[in-house]
Amino acid sequence: MSELLSSFDIPGRVALVTGASSGFGRHFADVLAQAGAKVVLAARRTELVEAARDEIIADGGQAMAVSMNVTDSASIASALDTVEAEFGVVTIVINNAGITIPRLLLDLSDEDWQGVVNTNLNGVAYVTRETARRMVAADVGGSVVNIASILAVRVQHLLSNYAAAKAGVVQFTKTAALELATHNIRVNALCPGYFATEMIREWLKTDEAKAMVERIPQRRVGELEEMNGPLLLLVSDASSHMTGAELVIDGGHVLSDL
Repeated sequence: MSELLSSFDIPGRVALVTGASSGFGRHFADVLAQAGAKVVLAARRTELVEAARDEIIADGGQAMAVSMNVTDSASIASALDTVEAEFGVVTIVINNAGITIPRLLLDLSDEDWQGVVNTNLNGVAYVTRETARRMVAADVGGSVVNIASILAVRVQHLLSNYAAAKAGVVQFTKTAALELATHNIRVNALCPGYFATEMIREWLKTDEAKAMVERIPQRRVGELEEMNGPLLLLVSDASSHMTGAELVIDGGHVLSDL
């Protein structure tokens, strides 16, 4: 059994997590550190992730914090230079950085549209491109995991910009997987539904949220720990023959006809 489970281990691998200051990103950083990776927590401002870095180190893990603007190619390259000087080449990438600007389409400004698409789609492409270039140059393989959403495959009011960007992430994932496979770089996507993150905990107490939960076949939102298995599957050798896949983790929400 221990030999079977060892395929999920990632000791010594360098793992970059964007948007690592809170929510999924912060949780993913903890999980990867516990699995043995050297974790790089990236955010626009390093003070947002320094506390998380310190907590991982205090728990016996290896971690560093870097400033990275995922919409700026020069910022991405500079951050990766810093990482390589301390940890080496990144071979696990978690493209998690993202924002929401909820608006009805008729009220959506150009800035509202571009802001979400630039961070949620362009940022994924820019980080994937730069990290992949460096893996190829170092002649090492790797795994890229793009955090999409169930809104890549279903829709709801107020989030046309977000849904379009996340659908783009899924298609980008498949195209990148096709192009990078010969370099032993796998690219997959996670499509989470609603999870109990700090961002929505208060909203989950509202009548609107309770009505939404009733439309989920499992009648509940997910807990962050329920992302651990899918994450470790995709970043580890346990999924060595998987690329271009999209894994939906949503309690059956996309299956609901309500």
